[in-house]
Amino acid sequence: MSFQGLGLSEDVVHGAQSMGFLDPTPIQLRAFPVVISGRDLIGSAQTGTGKTAAFALPILTLLKKHSGTRCLVLEPTRELAMQVETAFRDYGRFSDLEVALIYGGVGYGAQREAIKRGADILVATPGRLLDFVSQGVLSLSGIQILVLDEVDRMLDMGFLPDVRRIVELTPKERQTLLFSATVPDEIDRLASWALREPEKISIGMRHSAAETVTHAFYPVANDQKFDLLQALLVKTDFDSVLIFCRTKDGADRIASQLKHARHSVAVLHSNRTQHERVEALEGFKNGRYEVMVATDIAARGIDIAGVSHVVNYDVPQHPEDYVHRIGRTGRAQNVGDAFTLVTAEDLPHIKAIEHFISQKVPRLKLEDFTYKWSTIFDEGMAEAAVRAARKIRVAGGTRNRR
Repeated sequence: MSFQGLGLSEDVVHGAQSMGFLDPTPIQLRAFPVVISGRDLIGSAQTGTGKTAAFALPILTLLKKHSGTRCLVLEPTRELAMQVETAFRDYGRFSDLEVALIYGGVGYGAQREAIKRGADILVATPGRLLDFVSQGVLSLSGIQILVLDEVDRMLDMGFLPDVRRIVELTPKERQTLLFSATVPDEIDRLASWALREPEKISIGMRHSAAETVTHAFYPVANDQKFDLLQALLVKTDFDSVLIFCRTKDGADRIASQLKHARHSVAVLHSNRTQHERVEALEGFKNGRYEVMVATDIAARGIDIAGVSHVVNYDVPQHPEDYVHRIGRTGRAQNVGDAFTLVTAEDLPHIKAIEHFISQKVPRLKLEDFTYKWSTIFDEGMAEAAVRAARKIRVAGGTRNRR
């Protein structure tokens, strides 16, 4: 089915098609009629399913013409806000609707001017938005459509009190759309308070890894983790690799070591300046950097096409973060691979991950890597492992990417 005949305006259909989108995804097919009808919506879907277009295209259709600020989209991070704002601009390129981006870490001037011009759609992070409200620069009294996006990430980052404040500043007679990969009790309570008889859409299993991703655990002694990472990069035919670390210091350290090994590396975490974060993302997207080392700031929602491999250098402490991390590859029906380096102290976390996804994750050993003994191998992992050569993609033999 094409985008024609789904209730979208001709300008919006033209915008989507000009971006190369020919067929709507399942969440789009189900969300379009709900949003266009004006009903509230709770949407949950696996990563890479086209969620942003599921709300952006019908919102652009509803707003029709430039007429002042009527839509607010809340995002948990600057990167997600920038990505969603770009999507609105791209999809609405054949309309006169205006979009403004509101986020912290940069000056107020340009954002203040965009607010004064009456942008139809505000895409914002909670903190900077409340700054403008407290300064008297911005009123939310004209908001007709409120989008709460990546709400589980907002919960993780402690933003729900700010989100509640923002919701209270908008009119009660509004349309509210809530999107979250998972809907734990606290988010369910927020939804019951903020939404009115919402339609619920769930695409795919929320507690599962994407079917397009092949993923495995690589047991290793703690002091060999970086050596194994290097060996995996040397033996793997990758296009681009996203490496997740638990801490900002850890991400900086691993990035420095990889640079010393002559990899082109970008770093993404919350201590980087806004300019550095934009430069890292853009450089990784356009191929200037073959590797990006990041904290979980890059785990949810950020859409980077062509990531062929994800490496969890540190095992995530929350099982749902495992699903989000490895979901950065295998997007839009492409295939991808995810490697997770596990040490003895990670055992409780990997058992929690397997319980969460209801799946036993293969334990692999890399061929020709000299392993030290570790208690991790006493768990029967080594005996059950198969050789990694069956799983990692090698281009005509070993491809050295140094």
